[in-house]
Amino acid sequence: MGVDALLVPTYTPIRTDEEDVSVDQVFFGGINVFLQQKIFFFRYLPAFLDRFLDKPWLLRMATSKGLEISPRALGALTVSMLKGRNGNQRKEVRRLCKWLSGDIKPDVVLLSNLLIGGCIPELKRLGLPVVVTLQGDDIFLEDLIEPFKSQAIDILRNLVSNVDGFLVHSEYYREYMMELLQIPADRIHVVPLGIETKDITKATTDMNRPRTIGYMARMSREKGLHILVDAFIQLKQLPDTDDIRLHFAGWRGVTNQQFAEEQIQKLKDAGLDDCFVDYGTVDRDGKLGLLHESDLLCVPTVYQEPKGLFALEALAHGVPVVLPDHGAFPEVLGDVGGGHLVRPDDPQALAACWHAILQDRKALSDLGNRGRAAVLERRDSKTMAAKTLEVLQSILSTPTSDISPSDKT
Repeated sequence: MGVDALLVPTYTPIRTDEEDVSVDQVFFGGINVFLQQKIFFFRYLPAFLDRFLDKPWLLRMATSKGLEISPRALGALTVSMLKGRNGNQRKEVRRLCKWLSGDIKPDVVLLSNLLIGGCIPELKRLGLPVVVTLQGDDIFLEDLIEPFKSQAIDILRNLVSNVDGFLVHSEYYREYMMELLQIPADRIHVVPLGIETKDITKATTDMNRPRTIGYMARMSREKGLHILVDAFIQLKQLPDTDDIRLHFAGWRGVTNQQFAEEQIQKLKDAGLDDCFVDYGTVDRDGKLGLLHESDLLCVPTVYQEPKGLFALEALAHGVPVVLPDHGAFPEVLGDVGGGHLVRPDDPQALAACWHAILQDRKALSDLGNRGRAAVLERRDSKTMAAKTLEVLQSILSTPTSDISPSDKT
């Protein structure tokens, strides 16, 4: 759109199956942030040692070895981070503000969530407008233990007045976050999610291969992996299901590894060893391979999904989706079609839906093709970029801060 955009990683380097276009440094580096919370000395560590602990290669090595902590163990750290210059990570706030105000001088700072918003008051003191995208903040908050959950929500509500505007990807999430964080209605804007579609090819249905249900998301409880497995076991007890297969792929991590293994063992205990394929953690080629082998994609999330990215990815390839009837999913399918909604948290209802729609693969393929046409028409990245720019211009409406496609950042 002619506007310079700089992608700045926080906590860890960007993990993506596409080209990484982020800057080659990390702010609020996960190792530093954690050590500063736990060990007093690290709050006064010399800058050169901080820079070493924030090296992208070191953070990648640490996360590859399983450095992953549940939100339930991060209550005190979350509250401290949200306190900004009054928290244990105050020097991280100073470093970010110095870099932005001295080297970058952006016209607006767009944060990917409010949980890293402890720096917002300092950014505002520097005269930098701040916009925040809300896209799952509530899921993390819900997993915090008390008193940290209530403390974090109180701080977030106090931060709202410092934010120039909020972006969300669905009307459902707009209403939900307005209530949770007490955001005025005129400060929160819906920008429907879009995806890059230029290299996406249509999946072809091979009527000679086994009918296949695909799952592509974190192998976790919140994504509903257990509901998927229970539904598949019930499905295989119904008539005319001998050839149906389940293919799944997704990131486990340390916190989800045991859970994922338990679900896989349930399939084996049900005598379905030959009826599923575990792709593990996949790259972009692996993701495309799974989609092209699937008659439908199903991720039966337990939580209220705020975005539905995986649904758009599947539909862009012409793969229809089966999703729980909650969160953003009714909006997504109401807009682009291409799928079915089922009662949430109900393996029996999910199995019955699969059984019915897999009887007619041609009709299922046609359903996916209609969804693909709609996604390519109005849920692509260019459409989302144009809408985002439009909203940012409306938020930063004064002549001195209005974003121009010529020379703004």
